[in-house]
Amino acid sequence: MDSAQPALPEQPETASGACPSQAVMTLLAGKWALPILTELARGPVRNNALLRRIDGVSQKVLTQNLRELERSGLIERIDHGTVPPSVEYRLTDLGRSLDRTLVGLDRWAERHHAALAEARAQHDLRRVEPE
Repeated sequence: MDSAQPALPEQPETASGACPSQAVMTLLAGKWALPILTELARGPVRNNALLRRIDGVSQKVLTQNLRELERSGLIERIDHGTVPPSVEYRLTDLGRSLDRTLVGLDRWAERHHAALAEARAQHDLRRVEPE
């Protein structure tokens, strides 16, 4: 192993055989999870405000994603018990603990998205060329 590369920590398996980081990546890999978490990182937000701020998401899909993020403990649903109903969402401590990781991932993506696109294009060209 290259001594310049730190050894990756051993990933324990869960009962289903998936490692914890795989489960987290699956949760965050959906199209809407990161935009939702990004909006909530700015502070508590009502459902309709999220719907307006996140371009292209439907109410149904937003609700599904909010429920899954709440189920996973990353966000909290706050019902103010008013009529008409007033509900807002905010990050939990667990959700806020992801902030630095997501910022780092975003910075990495900004630095390397062009290289990723170029690598894909080069790969696709090699696959199309006759042998």
